[in-house]
Parts: sequence; C-alpha cells; structure tokens
Amino acid sequence: MNGLRIIEERIKSLVEFGNTLPHGKVYFREDWGVYYFDLLGKQFGMMTREASEEAIITLKGNPETNEILRETYVDVVPGYYANKKHWNSIYLRTEEISDEEIKKMIEASYQLVWAKLPAKVRKEYTEN
Repeated sequence: MNGLRIIEERIKSLVEFGNTLPHGKVYFREDWGVYYFDLLGKQFGMMTREASEEAIITLKGNPETNEILRETYVDVVPGYYANKKHWNSIYLRTEEISDEEIKKMIEASYQLVWAKLPAKVRKEYTEN
C-alpha cells in the first residue's frame, strides 16, 4: 500500500499549498464530497479526499495548454465533472508529474480565476 501512502501525502501537501495562496482557501466541501479550492468564492480546483488509484485533482487551465498537457501526460485527462475545454484532471497516482509541477498547475489555475475577478475586487484585496 506504499502507493496509497504517497497519494495520501500528496493530497495533504496540495491542500496545504492551496492554503498558502493569497486569499485562497482549501476546505472539504461536504455537498460535493471533495476538497474545494476557493478564491473569494470562486472555484479554482477540486480534489478527491480519499487516497485511491482513482484520486484526482481538477484544475482550470488555458485551453491550448490543457491540450498540450493531455497529449504529453497519460495521467492528465479532460476535467472530470467540469468543462472539458477549460479544466483538466490529473491522477494523483502519477509518477510522470512531480508535486512541484502540480503546484505550478494549481497556481496557474488560481491566477486564471484571479484575473477573472472584477477589477474592483482585485484592487480591494491587493491594497489590504
């Protein structure tokens, strides 16, 4: 069960990382049964809570980049329960994508959502 232990550690690490992003918070969303990555009320990701071979994290991405990632990595697939053009799911069992690369994808998703927030909101939160 060493593989499940690695996935469990990865889930914990990615939750912790999501909580370090400015105004970002990651919490268990009971109604969806997933970890929810939240930026001022907007979703920038969701992730399986339990470690398993099917555990995934789903993140927003630029459509062209999403296609490249899917073509490059077998563990990147169109977003599960999400708009397939704008969201990718990454299997947490992956050995081809490092934790650091997944964290970069989380940050890119966060930045895409941040950029879509109204300018007034972004200004209010960058001044504090």
